Amino acid sequence: MADRAERPPRKSPKVHEAKVVRTERLTPHMVRVVLGGEGLAAFELAGFTDHYVKLIFPPQGVTYPEPFDMDRIREELPRDQWPANRTYTVRSWDAAHRELTIDFVVHGDEGLAGPWAALARVGDTMRLLGPGGGYAPAPEADWHLLAGDESALPAIAAAMERMPAGAVVHAFVEVAGPDDEQKTATPDGTEITWLHRGERPVGEALVEAVTALDFPEGRVCAFVHGEAACVRELRRLLRMERQVPKDQLSISGYWRLGQTDEAWRAVKREWNEQVEREQEGAA
Repeated sequence: MADRAERPPRKSPKVHEAKVVRTERLTPHMVRVVLGGEGLAAFELAGFTDHYVKLIFPPQGVTYPEPFDMDRIREELPRDQWPANRTYTVRSWDAAHRELTIDFVVHGDEGLAGPWAALARVGDTMRLLGPGGGYAPAPEADWHLLAGDESALPAIAAAMERMPAGAVVHAFVEVAGPDDEQKTATPDGTEITWLHRGERPVGEALVEAVTALDFPEGRVCAFVHGEAACVRELRRLLRMERQVPKDQLSISGYWRLGQTDEAWRAVKREWNEQVEREQEGAA
């Protein structure tokens, strides 16, 4: 093993600088922002339907020297002046026109990215890192399960649009109410089953729907993401009760009720690993 002192310094990830091209209020709780510009010339996707980017948000009143350099910021500025970042799914990418579409869940002034999206104007600058990703509908699967809440809707919608011809798809998305539904279907016309939360706890309707599903025969390719406690229950259902192999399952808590984004990201990996160990041990 090479001595640690001999290793080259970690290279900062590529930062893309984009401009807001247009915005659209899709539903009462979701805003679409389309980013574009020459700053996305090096942006490209790798074929996943859950591609994500990390959007960079400077603290209010803080500006950075140009060109933007994350390493320099961390070396020269105190931590409270470092930018925050938020992870968002790529809803779509139009390489020919260099337009990156991102859908934001918005609940008034709550959070950081949602309020920014609600107030975004044409010409506003947004810097971003990425993309990353790891899931796409497996063409060899006998059927597909997609399940999540609003936070997973962009990835689920992208997956629906990329389903192979003739795919058997069961898709469930929990939203606040009927006004939050969006028109999304597979190429063959299979639509999302919408679950209206109303006053019920987040994830309760989603867990009930997936639990009640009459699982088809054969190999499933599953994508299950959303609120952490809900995902934990669905992981138990799929791994322990339904015996779905890990390599057929993309599952993770995108967020956790009662925790800020920073607090959740700080423990997310450990929390997911602990849940998996507990459930695997109980199997």
